[in-house]
Amino acid sequence: MGQTFVEKVLARKAGLDTVEPGQIVTVQPDKLLTHDNTAAISKIFHEIGVERVARPEISVIVLDHVVPAATEGHARNHQQIRSFVNEQGIANFYDVGEGICHQVLPEKGHALPGYLIVGSDSHTPTHGAFGAFAAGIGRTEAAAVMATGEIWLMVPKTFRINIKGRLPKGVYAKDIILHIIGDLGAAGADYRAVEFVGPVIEEMSVASRMVLCNMVAEMGAKSGVVEPDHKTRAWLEGRSDVDFQEVVADADASYERVIEYDVNDLQPQVARPHTVDNVVPATEVAGTKIDQAFIGTCTNGRLEDFLVAAQLLRGREVASTTRLLILPASREVLLSAISAGVIADLVTAGAVILNPGCGPCLGAHQGVMGPGEVTISTANRNFKGRMGCKQAEIYLASPATVAASALAGEIVDPREFV
Repeated sequence: MGQTFVEKVLARKAGLDTVEPGQIVTVQPDKLLTHDNTAAISKIFHEIGVERVARPEISVIVLDHVVPAATEGHARNHQQIRSFVNEQGIANFYDVGEGICHQVLPEKGHALPGYLIVGSDSHTPTHGAFGAFAAGIGRTEAAAVMATGEIWLMVPKTFRINIKGRLPKGVYAKDIILHIIGDLGAAGADYRAVEFVGPVIEEMSVASRMVLCNMVAEMGAKSGVVEPDHKTRAWLEGRSDVDFQEVVADADASYERVIEYDVNDLQPQVARPHTVDNVVPATEVAGTKIDQAFIGTCTNGRLEDFLVAAQLLRGREVASTTRLLILPASREVLLSAISAGVIADLVTAGAVILNPGCGPCLGAHQGVMGPGEVTISTANRNFKGRMGCKQAEIYLASPATVAASALAGEIVDPREFV
């Protein structure tokens, strides 16, 4: 019997020939990702009596959640992290302005095919888009990895999701993953690994694959992955001089579930408040008034997302009753958008450009809502208080749906504008 992707990676990293779902293995991660919470992690690290990080070369630390610092408390947090980085000789540190950790990690060549990546952020599975096993862990676990250079993991069972058909006009990767989450439920893939395969995946850009892997966390999955191909290699070219070994599932691998979705007739999707699996076609919530529209985050803050938005907004104006926030996922994305003329198009239409970072998504900085306000967002979560106010509502959708809704001042089907 063959092995799934995750079984192969964990077996190799554990020095074993094979592993089985449910088995506990001890592995040495290729990378440990942390962000603004590194200050808390470093405190735990010192409290357990360890003086030096075991493997400083695997740590990648990105300041991204509240940047620039919004309060003195956040500034102190950043100071502590900079001090810890210098104290421990951690070279892979990216300060304010570089971008969101899940975008910066692959841009800087730290997310490679066959890698085992753990991160103290629930959306670490994003890096599965590069053929890596990437999983979120807790702060205490991250401190233990810093102290020992290793971690134990339970081998997940695997779902294989085959996406067939051809995406209709106005429908994107975000619509696919929202539809899947709505179908399977918020706990439908609890502690599972998810392999995305099929002709639609093969046609997708790397950026779109990142959307799928990013949001597997919203159905409880431990990791998501797309097998590496020529697009993966082209995206990574010049970003790292490290040799990597691609890993793909065996043809005769055993899966807990094999699920097929045909997207030929898929409509633009929207997740209604206050859960990500509360998904309906955009037409069912059309006419819902919005106060704010937000395009960005680690889910949809890349150049292709802004190109889609600019195509809809060019020559038009955002509704006077709506604020449109644009947040590039990284400095690299921002520069690319400027070079492509996208930023000028968005600003001319009435958008507000924010610096690369997480900010509005978690309600910690920029774009916080007031009581009773409604935002339609390209982010990945919409529970109460997610954007800073428990009396507000968040709808999740694709960049096209968000941009079109910003023009109308209410949720609309973007196919009316494309």
